[in-house]
Amino acid sequence: MTEDNVLLRVDHLVKHFPITQGIIVQRQVGAVRAVDDISFDIHNGETLGLVGESGCGKSTTGRTIIQLYRPTSGHVYYKDVDLVTLKGSALRRMRRKMQMIFQDPYASLNPRMTVGEIVGEPLVIHGVAHGKDMQDRVSHLLEQVGLNPAFANRYPHEFSGGQRQRIGVARALALQPELIVCDEPISALDVSIQAQVVNLLEDLQDQFNLTYLFIAHDLSMVRHISDRVAVMYLGMLCEMATRDELYDNPLHPYTQALLSAVPIPDPMAEEKRHRIILEGDVPSPVNPPSGCHFRTRCPIAQATCAEVTPEWRELRPGHFVACHFAQ
Repeated sequence: MTEDNVLLRVDHLVKHFPITQGIIVQRQVGAVRAVDDISFDIHNGETLGLVGESGCGKSTTGRTIIQLYRPTSGHVYYKDVDLVTLKGSALRRMRRKMQMIFQDPYASLNPRMTVGEIVGEPLVIHGVAHGKDMQDRVSHLLEQVGLNPAFANRYPHEFSGGQRQRIGVARALALQPELIVCDEPISALDVSIQAQVVNLLEDLQDQFNLTYLFIAHDLSMVRHISDRVAVMYLGMLCEMATRDELYDNPLHPYTQALLSAVPIPDPMAEEKRHRIILEGDVPSPVNPPSGCHFRTRCPIAQATCAEVTPEWRELRPGHFVACHFAQ
C-alpha cells in the first residue's frame, strides 16, 4: 500500500464528552474520554476492522470520522481535505462521499416513512434525483441489496431485522459513496442472517470499489471480512496489522487476551491452547489510568507503564503496537 492509495487519514483524533453540573449555570466538572488520541490510515478499496470491548470508543470513532460528532481535537483527512475544518454546505457536499450503516436496524429507520422515502431521502437532500428518476433509483438500489422493489411502499415495521439492515445498506449506497462506516451492522441480527449481510457487503465492495471501516465485536467475522485489523481499548489503539499477521502473531497483551477467547472449531486444538483471563474490570473512561490505559489489567505491566504513555510505533512492516514491552 502506498501513501497515494490512502483514502482516509486519522491524525491524533480526540473526542471527549463534557460532564457538567448545575441547573441554571452549568460548569464542566469532567469529561468522558471516549476517543483519546488515535491515528491510522484507511486505504482505497480495503476493509479496516476495528475491534474492542463494549464502551471502548469504536462507535464514537466512526461517528467522529464522518463528523456526526465534531472532534475535540485532531484531524480527519479525506484524501487531502481536512473534514474537521469544514462546515455547512462544504461539509454536506463531502458527506456524499461518506456514509454510515448503523448498528440497530430498528432504531435507525424512521417508522413514519416508507422504505422508498427512507432510501430516496439522501437523493432529495443532495438534489441528485426527484420524482420518477428518484423512484427508478430507489427500485434499483433495493434490487442491489436483494429486496423486491415492490417493497418501496411498505413501512419498516413490516420487515425482519435482516431486511431492515438491507434497507439501511441501500440508503448508504444511494449517493454512491467511496467510504462506508459499518457500525456493528450485524451485531443486532440473528446468526443465520449475519453471514447474508456480510456477503452482501463484500459483493457490493467488489462491485463499487467501496472502502469500509468495519466496527464489530465478532473477531471471527472481522477476520473473514477485513484486510487489516485495529484493536481498541479504553479510547486508545493497542495494535494494528494485516489480518493474518495480527491473528497469527499478536504482540500486545490485550490483543493476545482477546484472541485467546475466540472459539476454535477443533476440540484437540482448543484443549491445548492457553486461555488468558484478564483480572478486574475495564476502568472508567471518565478517569482512565495514567500512562498505559491497559496497565491495571495487564499481566506484564511494570512501574514505567504507569508513568509513560506507550508510543504508537511500527515494530514490523505494517504492524503497529502501543506497548513498552512488545517485541
